[in-house]
Amino acid sequence: MKVGVVLNPIAGGGRLKRHWAEAAASLSRNFGDFDLRETQAGGDAERLAIDLAAGGCDLVIAAGGDGTASEVADGLLQAQHETGRESALGLLPCGTGIDFARGLNLPRGIDATLKRIADAEDRKIDAGRICYIDDHGALASRHFINVASLGLSGATDRAVNADKRKGRVSAKALFFWRTVAEFIRYRFQDVRITIDDGEPVEARVALVAVANGKFFGGGMMIAPDAELADGQFDIVILRAAGKLGLIRDIRLLYGGWHRNHPAITIRRGRKVLVEPLGDVEKNGALVDIDGESPGRIPATFEILPRALTLRG
Repeated sequence: MKVGVVLNPIAGGGRLKRHWAEAAASLSRNFGDFDLRETQAGGDAERLAIDLAAGGCDLVIAAGGDGTASEVADGLLQAQHETGRESALGLLPCGTGIDFARGLNLPRGIDATLKRIADAEDRKIDAGRICYIDDHGALASRHFINVASLGLSGATDRAVNADKRKGRVSAKALFFWRTVAEFIRYRFQDVRITIDDGEPVEARVALVAVANGKFFGGGMMIAPDAELADGQFDIVILRAAGKLGLIRDIRLLYGGWHRNHPAITIRRGRKVLVEPLGDVEKNGALVDIDGESPGRIPATFEILPRALTLRG
C-alpha cells in the first residue's frame, strides 16, 4: 500500500510538528515508507492531496485540524473525478477544531490513531458540495465532509482563526467565548431556504447548518442524529430570538439537547439552497465550510452519497 501524508505544521499551535519524530516513527511501524508533504498556506492541502492521489497513493492521511482534513478530502474527490482512481482518507487529528475526527471516536494518542487506521477496512461515506460567493465576489465551489453552514458560524470562524490564542487554549473554550462575543454583536439576517423541491421558507436566522457529521464549533453537537453514510443532510435552522436566552442556551448544543428548542427547526434533505432576501449586502450571511469562512451566500449545498472512501 502506498501512503501519503499531508501535514499542516502550524495545526494546534504546531503541536504535531513538535512531536513529528514520534509520529514519523509510528507511521513507519504501521505503514512502512510514506510520502510526506507539508502545507505552507491555505489551499495547499488540497493541491498536495491531488498530487499524492495522482502519484498512486492508496491512502492519504491528513495530519492537522478540520480545515486540513476538509482540504485533503476535497483534493481526493477532485482527483477521483478526474482520474476515476480512488484514494482513501485517513485522519491524524491535531488542530483548533477536530470536530470531524470527534465524530469518528478516534482514540487518543498518535500511535493508537495510526494503528487504528492501519487495521481498519475502507468504508464509503457521504460528502457535500457547496457553491457560494467568495470574498472577491466570484462564484466558487468545493467539497466538504463534516458541516457547512452560514450566519453566526461564519463570523465565529473568522474570529477564531484570527485569535492569537489559537493553539494555546482549548478549542472548546476558544469557540465558546468567540461564539458568545460574535453573537452579542451579530445582526440576524433574512434568508430564503429551499430544501429539495419543497416550498421555499423565508426566515430571520442566526444560523443554518447543513450537516453530514454531528459536531462543529469545537465540540457542539449541532446535528445529533446525523449519519455519515445515509445519503442525506441534517439541516439545523436557528431562528432569530432573544439574544440573552439564546446565549444561555448555547450550552444545550454540546450535548445535542436542542432538538425541541423553540427557536430550532431540524429537517433532512439532499439539496439546500439559501439566498439572501432584500438587501444582499445586509443579508449576505458568511458561510462556514468545515471550520473555514471563504465567502457568503447565496449558497447551494448538495449531498454526494458514498462519494468518499474513509479509513479509520
